[in-house]
Amino acid sequence: MTDTQAPEASAPIEFRSDVVVELVRSSAHDSDVLFAARVSTQGEQTLEEAQHDPAVTEKRDRGLINYLMRDRHGSPFEHNSMTFYVQAPIFVFREFMRHRIASYNEESGRYREMRPVFYVPGADRNLVQVGKPGAYDFVPGEPEMTALVDEEARAVCTQAYQAYQRMLAAGIAREVARIVLPLNLYSSMYVTMNARALMNFLSLRTKRQDSHFPSFPQREIEMVAEKMESLWEELMPLTAGAFGANGRVAP
Repeated sequence: MTDTQAPEASAPIEFRSDVVVELVRSSAHDSDVLFAARVSTQGEQTLEEAQHDPAVTEKRDRGLINYLMRDRHGSPFEHNSMTFYVQAPIFVFREFMRHRIASYNEESGRYREMRPVFYVPGADRNLVQVGKPGAYDFVPGEPEMTALVDEEARAVCTQAYQAYQRMLAAGIAREVARIVLPLNLYSSMYVTMNARALMNFLSLRTKRQDSHFPSFPQREIEMVAEKMESLWEELMPLTAGAFGANGRVAP
């Protein structure tokens, strides 16, 4: 439809507290790291490694990957690719796209009518900030706080989406009408990165006690990062294990 046509029939407003991460396609294996690392000393002989029994070479391979990770020889971790589909509130994407070592394509509010799906924090979402910037933490709030966040978010989102629909019905372009929509509106995107870029992302967007350099991510982007890490671990278990064993520092 064009911007001058009538808007689509409005769907019921939906509120959610989750994020979606799916692995769309990948070319990512621990062997990609090993071939790239060994080519510096073995040249074309690295291709012969593919013919060896994995059970025989796993210990040696694990040691090489750990060495590369520990001493931060990072380039061998770049010869792979993973494309994820992510569905999350817009404010998560704005944080995500600060990581300029990935490729992004997000759905456009200029070319399609945005769906009435909004994020509201779940009951287990910590609400109270304690400490100081750079060293703060979040702790649970009172039940009344959770109820207030839920009530106010639903009210504002409902009002905003109704205003959006009224402008579309009046023939106002989508790119103008969308200005009233809040940042907890869900959007979707594809993001493609290699393992080295992903480890950099995970080191900054997850909070782990065993990390050499503590990070304090917003919980919602950490939810996305956790799902991405889980999918990556299945593709490259040796690399993921070395990442954790060496303090979650990107090489």
